[in-house]
Amino acid sequence: MKTDIYKRVTDRIVADLEQGELTWLKPWSAGNLEGRITKPLRHNGLPYSGINVLMLWASSVEAGYSCPFWMTYRQAAVLGAHVRKGEKGSPVVYAGTLTKESEGEAEGADLETRKIPYLKAYTVFNVEQIEGLPEHYQAKPAPVIDPARRIRHADAFFAATGADIRHGGGQAYYNGGSDHVQMPPFEAFESPESYYATLAHELTHWTKHKSRLMREFGRKKWGDEGYAREELVAELGAAFLCADLALTPEPGQDHAAYIQGWLKVLKEDSRAIFAAAAHAQRAADYLHGLQPLIEAPAEGVAA
Repeated sequence: MKTDIYKRVTDRIVADLEQGELTWLKPWSAGNLEGRITKPLRHNGLPYSGINVLMLWASSVEAGYSCPFWMTYRQAAVLGAHVRKGEKGSPVVYAGTLTKESEGEAEGADLETRKIPYLKAYTVFNVEQIEGLPEHYQAKPAPVIDPARRIRHADAFFAATGADIRHGGGQAYYNGGSDHVQMPPFEAFESPESYYATLAHELTHWTKHKSRLMREFGRKKWGDEGYAREELVAELGAAFLCADLALTPEPGQDHAAYIQGWLKVLKEDSRAIFAAAAHAQRAADYLHGLQPLIEAPAEGVAA
């Protein structure tokens, strides 16, 4: 890869953290999405995931884009459109594996198969950089949830996880020993959104249990590298869940304390943010997987 995509993305997030800003909260705090909260979308309407969400959120904030759709130069051409001359694209990545066969060291040994992970970067453009697209790409997405039902929807989502969520006291945390999430009373939060964002953070921690995703970073004490990595996963997981639930997260009071730990990890390992985003996406997907299935109405029956 001509340009180290790991370093490029990490440097951008490090620069934000050094200014006291969280890249994953910028789409809301910057106000560029006109109150609409959504993950970046591919040309076919499917949402991006993992590290690509952070990368395109950051690009949207930097350029002031309000439309969530992104596509490659070729995808625009297939639609009869074209990227305006002089426009600069934004990087996204594709993770895959190569399968390689090699003979064993012993004579007559069977072929050994190895899977080698790789990361490929490519460039996409926001629809606001493209001319001639069908009108539906320019339309702002409808709210995911009726604003009047937004909080009830969040309550239903978190209840459906089946997690042991207890309320009381003045701290929010996940207790791995008793496998429960502790939350202050709802009334103790400054806003409903801050309550749900905090709950999303703690439930992301909840997914690390050995009976679920078995996520372990070798944490030995508060504030060490393993602790910082897990907190970064929980931060991103909460941001992804808030986007999915159309909630507006707010910076927590403890973010300032975490930033130095995150900076240390990211500066020492340019791949750490990619790994954290992947773990966060798996956690969010796991929590979505606990939701009840919604059955489509039978054919011929009014919904």
